[in-house]
Amino acid sequence: MFVLFCLCDWSLIGVIGADEVKSVSVMEGEFVTLHTDLTELHEDDEILWKFAAESIAKISIEKQIFSTFDDVPDGRFRDRLKLDNQTGSLTITNTRTEHAGVYQLVRSGMKSSSKTFSVSVYARLSVPVITRDSSQCSSSSSSICSLLCSAVNVGHVTLSWYKGNSLLSSISVSDLSISLSLPLEVEYQDKNTYSCVLNNPISNQTQHLDITHLCHTCAALISAAAAAGSLLIVVAVGIFCIYWKHRKTDQEGKCYILLLTIN
Repeated sequence: MFVLFCLCDWSLIGVIGADEVKSVSVMEGEFVTLHTDLTELHEDDEILWKFAAESIAKISIEKQIFSTFDDVPDGRFRDRLKLDNQTGSLTITNTRTEHAGVYQLVRSGMKSSSKTFSVSVYARLSVPVITRDSSQCSSSSSSICSLLCSAVNVGHVTLSWYKGNSLLSSISVSDLSISLSLPLEVEYQDKNTYSCVLNNPISNQTQHLDITHLCHTCAALISAAAAAGSLLIVVAVGIFCIYWKHRKTDQEGKCYILLLTIN
């Protein structure tokens, strides 16, 4: 009966110290601390930190061991691990996306327990870019401005268009290093405020739309294209005339070239 009681008591301790899972997010390049939630360690405490089943740090109060194993599993933690000798908490400095994953804390001694941390590391976001899609300007009577908001080399993000504070459209991606684009059509005389937002769970970047700058009328674009074509014709004729004059007299040809360069 005594043996049975001891087994039941041990089983109860195991349930009390049952594994907990905590999600932690950090921006790439910053530090993250995985807390033991202890105020101090006892003399018989042993703390073991693991990443992907590999031991990366250990504390033994009785044996006076306070060690980090920077070179396992592949050297990704070299010069990045710090232990709090009072609480056993583990800090990872200068984080990279390769440090994302599952970390396990195992505490043994009179009070045994374990905790699991799921760490997500997010890359820093760049400001999205808004451009005009001039290929959609097919007629001089069109009053629609076709826009494209883009972000390159992103992962685990959402790209969205907003009209004021109202969401118009969005697209999300969970892959790493991918390019995203999201279209928007507005009237070139629209007076509303629009913005394109790139965000992940811990940060965001916003680009505001300047309709006056980007959304010229199609008629204006066509006129500008026509004017540019006319200018090319004038330049071509001028070059031909200079060449013809140059054949008649070198002095006169050089004078024409000088005048064209100054104008």
